[in-house]
Amino acid sequence: MLTQRVVETRADQTIRAQLRDRAVHHVLANGLSDTSLRAIAEQLGTSHRMLIYHFGSSEEFWDAVLSGLRLHQQRVLARATASGRMPTLEETWARVASSRNLPVIRLVFQIYGEALKDRTRFRTFLSQVVDSWLNTIASGLEKDLGVGRAKAKREARLRLAVIRGLLLDLLTTGDRPGTTETLREFARDRRASGWER
Repeated sequence: MLTQRVVETRADQTIRAQLRDRAVHHVLANGLSDTSLRAIAEQLGTSHRMLIYHFGSSEEFWDAVLSGLRLHQQRVLARATASGRMPTLEETWARVASSRNLPVIRLVFQIYGEALKDRTRFRTFLSQVVDSWLNTIASGLEKDLGVGRAKAKREARLRLAVIRGLLLDLLTTGDRPGTTETLREFARDRRASGWER
């Protein structure tokens, strides 16, 4: 009986991972227009009940999808850096602040709010949403600019804070020209300081 339960658990984990990966690919290919479980389940060819069964709740499903999206974006950044050039701040902003990507960013902030209310339930999200990005960006800066780890990590934190703050501003106000110009000014400042090429 115990062996059967372990096998079932492994099968459930496999199905959960497959559903998450399909959702990640779907969001990357089509964007995100509706965050209801019914809508995404239909697009994935399953039911919202199956998503609840495998993930526990809507929040946990989207937490898993956001983790998958973050890993995908970090791999893209790591490949770009390995090929010899870190994306500029303007390039990064153009990608993350695009109209197509904003629904994903809105979802990130929604999960942030839920996670800060229930830190235990969203422990994985909170442990990754800052540190994993800091480490990825800092590694890119180290390779691209040849700076030490501690210095690169401080710069990574500043970049992450500015971009996330401007994204929240953009989602709140809809002021794309204002947020974009502020990002460009920040990038000019970083170039003058030797942090951008």
